Amino acid sequence: MPGMVLFGRRWAIASDDLVFPGFFELVVRVLWWIGILTLYLMHRGKLDCAGGALLSSYLIVLMILLAVVICIVSAIMCVSMRGTICNPGPRKSMSKLLYIRLALFFPEMVWASLGAAWVADGVQCDRTVVNGIIATVVVRTQIWCPVTLRRASPCFISNRTISGTTRSLPRWSATPQGAPSCRSRTTDYDLVGGDQLNCHFGSILHTTGLQYRDFIHVSFHDKVYELPFIVALDHRKESVVVAVRGTMSLQDVLTDLSAESEVLDVECEVQDRLAHKGISQAARYVYRRLINDGILSQAFSIAPEYRLVIVGHSLGGGAAALLATMLRATYPQVRCYAFSPPRGLWSKALHEYSQSFIVSLVLGKDVIPRLSVTNLEDLKRRILRVVAHCNKPKYKILLHGLWYELFGGNPNFPTELDGGDQEVLTQPLLGEQSLLTRWSPAYSFSSDSPLDSSPKYPPLYPPGRIIHLQEEGALGRFGCCSAAQYSAKWSHEAEFSKILIGPKMLTDHMPDILMRALDSLVSDRAACVSCPAQGVSGVDVA
Repeated sequence: MPGMVLFGRRWAIASDDLVFPGFFELVVRVLWWIGILTLYLMHRGKLDCAGGALLSSYLIVLMILLAVVICIVSAIMCVSMRGTICNPGPRKSMSKLLYIRLALFFPEMVWASLGAAWVADGVQCDRTVVNGIIATVVVRTQIWCPVTLRRASPCFISNRTISGTTRSLPRWSATPQGAPSCRSRTTDYDLVGGDQLNCHFGSILHTTGLQYRDFIHVSFHDKVYELPFIVALDHRKESVVVAVRGTMSLQDVLTDLSAESEVLDVECEVQDRLAHKGISQAARYVYRRLINDGILSQAFSIAPEYRLVIVGHSLGGGAAALLATMLRATYPQVRCYAFSPPRGLWSKALHEYSQSFIVSLVLGKDVIPRLSVTNLEDLKRRILRVVAHCNKPKYKILLHGLWYELFGGNPNFPTELDGGDQEVLTQPLLGEQSLLTRWSPAYSFSSDSPLDSSPKYPPLYPPGRIIHLQEEGALGRFGCCSAAQYSAKWSHEAEFSKILIGPKMLTDHMPDILMRALDSLVSDRAACVSCPAQGVSGVDVA
């Protein structure tokens, strides 16, 4: 695991990272050696030409050099397979092998240069042999050391929404194939933001099936603490719907990362009103727009008998929950449906207060509904413990993961040492100091107790009651098996108190995957939602 030390500095690559690069170079070198040997055996009788002795010597020395390189690369690959992630002791000879491998580059390059010079002098031999020599020179210049000693720098790609001014709502019309196209049309409905081609709103129309007259306000305005949202009329459910968008831009990410806690300014009887600062500020922005700009008043002037429903996904789900809490004093019948909201949203008291009017939906092992500063600290501690106690080499873990991605099977791969085998850790994970002494007692590997939270990051909880959707039938990796089946149940927030590592921890958060699971659940009449726990007030989830 620790970076290798070569030429007096530590590099961003470990001694157990060379199995796959070494295997790739080994395959290329062996094929190259076989090709040169075949060339020599088939054409050695044609080397009695002028300069043929030089070419014959060149091929023989080249095969010897390749054989030595193949042996060294094989040794590097074998040594890299030894030990475990945190036990580099069996790989202590790796640096010497790499020095030898690097030293072999010099005779290789010298011999390639001599071969190129001899061919350039116009050797009068069989053309096949000459072409073979040229090929060896070209191939040699294209083969690099299996270890690229470099440091990688991360890059961040973000979608940026350009803010604009209020302008008329666009029209979209369907092409013969049903895909939306964009046109401009003047109406009385507001569209705010940077939908320059009018296609964002066209997508909303295409997805929801609503008409122009159903939309009260559409905002694509996107800044830090300021989220896009729409207000529309759902005549089928007789609801005024406020939908808040989730994370899609760098500005939204900065809102997510403002994870300090602040007191939520809301009219309710709850004393402990701490909430996620970034999401609280974003909800406050939408609240001001809805109330101060008269957007909700306009909606209820059109449909005064309708009820207020607020929805959102991910960051938007958290903002929707906070927004519903802010609006409850004015609209006591408000309901909120938060899809995959973040766990670290607000205090325990607000979590309990919200259970009568907020429902959260979580799919599988989705990481976001389990994500909070406290849980991240706990995850870091658990990862360090697993790495320190791992009894499998890194390449086996990677191969197992690759096999699962290609062919499915059991994603679980036991890697932790038994208690009596932990003395085999002959070297610590991060250099000369053991993790047990390098880190604070909070990272003690023998303790599973939760980490103490700092006042800046107190424990925060998810919104409302939680419906947990779980996959029952596994979908084949290539889509050749039956479709996945899902079940739903009411779950306690404690079930989401730890981040679970799994192959679907990220994909389960995607809105299209969640909607597919909901559609499957609704279409399956055998699926049902378990009865609420006793003592918990009911909430309408229609």
